[in-house]
Parts: sequence; C-alpha cells; structure tokens
Amino acid sequence: MGFSEVTSRRDCNFKSTKDFQIMVHWISEGNRIPSLFEKMGNVESSCYENHLSRFLPEEKTDIDGVFDTLSGSGGLKTGKATGKAVSLAMLKAHVQEALPEQMTFRVYSGMKSVDLTGKSSGSSEQIVKEQFIIFMSALLKGNVEEKSSIIMRMISSTEGPVKGKQIQEFTEDVITSVVHVLSYRNLLKGWNLEKTQDPTSGVKALASQLLSELTLEDGKKLSGPPLMDAMCDQSTIANWVFQVPQISTFLSVIIRQGLLVLHSLPDQANNIVNLVPKCKGIKGSGFVSLLDIPSIIYINSHLPSERQHKWRLLFSSRVHGESFSQLCGQIINKGPCILVLKDLDGYIFGGFASESWEVKPQFQGDNRCFLFSISPSLMVHTYTGYNDHFMYLNHGQQTIPNGLGMGGQHDYFGLWIDGNYGKGHSKAKPRCTTYNSPQLSANENFMLDAMEVWAVGDLPESAVVNKGKKSILDTDPEAQALLEMTGKSRQSDGLREQIKDDDDN
Repeated sequence: MGFSEVTSRRDCNFKSTKDFQIMVHWISEGNRIPSLFEKMGNVESSCYENHLSRFLPEEKTDIDGVFDTLSGSGGLKTGKATGKAVSLAMLKAHVQEALPEQMTFRVYSGMKSVDLTGKSSGSSEQIVKEQFIIFMSALLKGNVEEKSSIIMRMISSTEGPVKGKQIQEFTEDVITSVVHVLSYRNLLKGWNLEKTQDPTSGVKALASQLLSELTLEDGKKLSGPPLMDAMCDQSTIANWVFQVPQISTFLSVIIRQGLLVLHSLPDQANNIVNLVPKCKGIKGSGFVSLLDIPSIIYINSHLPSERQHKWRLLFSSRVHGESFSQLCGQIINKGPCILVLKDLDGYIFGGFASESWEVKPQFQGDNRCFLFSISPSLMVHTYTGYNDHFMYLNHGQQTIPNGLGMGGQHDYFGLWIDGNYGKGHSKAKPRCTTYNSPQLSANENFMLDAMEVWAVGDLPESAVVNKGKKSILDTDPEAQALLEMTGKSRQSDGLREQIKDDDDN
C-alpha cells in the first residue's frame, strides 16, 4: 500500500486520528506499511525515531541493554518497543539504594508522562520502551521545552500548573539525590561526607539560590515566601531551566548514575568532570572542612573553567594553627585559591583569589576574583568595575595595614583578616564597591572561629619547584615551641606528607 492508498482513518481502522496522522507521516517519508493487519504499536512512530536518532549507535546499544535489564528481558536486544514494560517496582529494584526513593518515583513519573497514544499520561502503570527512549532523549539531549515538559510531571504527576512549594521540594530532592548518588557510586573524587559538613543545610541553601532565578512571564522573580503559593506553568519552568543550567546538569547526573545508563561511554561522563573537583590534601586525621558538598559544587561552578578540576588544601587553622605567619607561609606563590572563613556566630563566607598571593603594599589580582557567602545563604558576588582593589596582602609593616583583604579599601574591606590573627571585618554600607557584596559576617567586626584555604587548578611551576622546602615549624624551633605554648597541637605532620604524595599523582 502506498501513500495515495491511505485515504482516511476509517480505511485502516485506526483507534484515533492521531494514530492515523502518524501513519500518514510515516508513509510520506518513504516507509512501507508491513501489513494492514499489524497493530499500530508494532510500527515505531516518527516521533520515536526522531528521538532515537539523537543517540549514537553505541549509546543505543547501552540504552537497549539497560531497558532489557529493567524489564527483565534477559538482555534480549530486539530494538522493538513492544512486548516489554517496566513497572515502578522494577525501576526501584534496578536503582536499589543509588537514589532516594522519592527521586526514583519522580523519575518514574517523568517516564510515565510521555504520551504515546493521545490518552491521559497516567493511563498506564508501566513504562514501554518508546517512553523510556523519549524520556532519555528529552532530559539528556532535548531543548528546554522538552525538558520542562518532563520536569513538570516530575514535580507533580497531576496535569496543569505546579505550586512554588512543589518546585522547591523538587529542587531540594534533586540536589539531595546528586550528593547521594555521587557518594553511592564513589564519584566524590576524594571528598568524604565525613570530612565535610552535613549537606542538609547546604541543600536548602543551594535550592534557594537556584530558585531565586525563577521568573514569571511579567518578569517578577519568585523568591522567599511569595514563591510558596505561586502557580507556575510550563513556560515558567522552561524559562527557569534555560536560566539555571545546573538543573539540567543535576538531572543528567541523576539519570546516568542512578540508572547506570550512558554513564561509562567516552565523553558521556563530562557532565560530572568539573561538577565536583578532585580533592587533594585532606588525607589524615582530625580535618573536617567548613564546606559541604552542595556549596563546593556551587562555588566551583563560578571558578574559571581551567580551575574547576582540582582543589588542594593549603591551610587549615585547625591543622596548621591560628597564626597569620603560618597562613602567609602556606598560601604565598601557590596559585589561585579559595579562602573560607567561619566567624564565631556561625556565618561562613570567603573569596576567590585569581592569582598567587604576594606580600606587597599594592593591590593585586584581576576581575576574575569574587567574594561569596555560604551560610546562612549561598551567593557569589563578582566584579563591579568600580575599582581594581581585588586582593591585598601585607605583613610586618609599620606604616600600612598588615593583613589580608579583598575588595573595598584600606580599613573598609569587603573581607579583611587582620595581621593580628583572629579578628577581621566585612564592611559594606550598603555594598562593597569592588564586588557589590553585602556584609558577609554576622557583625561588621568579627572574631574568627576557623579558616581554610584551597588552591584550585594545577600548581604554578614556581610552587612545584619550591614544593620540597621545609615548613616554618621544621626550620624554626622557636615557632614550634610558641605553637605548643599556646596550646595548639602540631597536627600537620601527616597532613603535609599526604599533600606531597597527592601532588605526585
């Protein structure tokens, strides 16, 4: 039968007009109808073929294998979409503990929402292969409209707009699931949940930050209490997915690593290469970072791309001691780095220094520097163009300020650590001129509880040359004795040995 012979829906006894239109399109592209007696379900639709064509041959093979495993088909790879189906119980059995149960249900709801027949998306309680393929295509390779359609049903299985509170719960579930699956699959790349802060508060902080970009069609941003009761349609979600690329990245990690699909093929794991940086230098007892995994992911995403692949611990006040001289000795000539501070009120904040620190009376750095807050809120504050007061470090001078500063000006820094280690300030009335940052600490003048510094990216050549030089505690017995007299135990021996080993990897 040719295209001219298909004259009406009644001629072929189609169950719906949509089925007939699909068949007409199928034939118009030169495809042959195997038989009028074959069911429509045995002929893969043009829509399905378009989604399938997005995958490379090796990707199709991988997807076939995962679906066959899910559906209990014993690895039979026929390439057909019929005869096999996946229930929620089957999906849970496949995922096991890799994803939280709530996220497994959301993934299943997203698959089930793919409409193949023109019927209600909730009409079937099992997922067929066409739905599985289209779901994968839409979330991993689709545009924002395709992704938002799936995400809407992952947020709520009920048709129609979704509430802001539901979007918040979904976003928190997504971030929680990313941290969970990366830990479960041993993909935290040297980070350890036991050596970082509990991610619960970080999940909420990162979710709030991502949701701050949620905007209605009239341009009104939905943040804070107004978000909870707002009704958001698919166009709002599509715009949000476009504005916040982390949502697509997080979902890709959840799908690939949670279901173990398209996770091991070349170039398929790039979405997590720089999501979490490789961690160096924390092997050894007694160290727990001020950071949690969500904040690490967020801060890392704002670094220059060439700096996102690796972080190396340079200084921790709880390991190296509370000394400005020690701080300077550990960070000078070590390349770009991140400073993280915690004040006695529990606020956590810091800055990114884009160049190696040098002790000198002039400002240094460039417009890639930024300040940030982690707790109680997560936010990055970047260069305004007002001045070039990016970084400042001086020590041992009598006529100019001694300390470490970022942004603003002398005696009025956006972030300042005094040369008399233990106190600092964050001044902004109402904002820091260099970075447009607000006051980062709980009080304008603060007392320092803890501090750590991380080098990011590869070490500069000059630092590699000087890598074997001894610590000030090794060369200056008086410094070691002073440290012991102040009650600060010398915990850095094992840590420094591990850093050397890590650098050689």
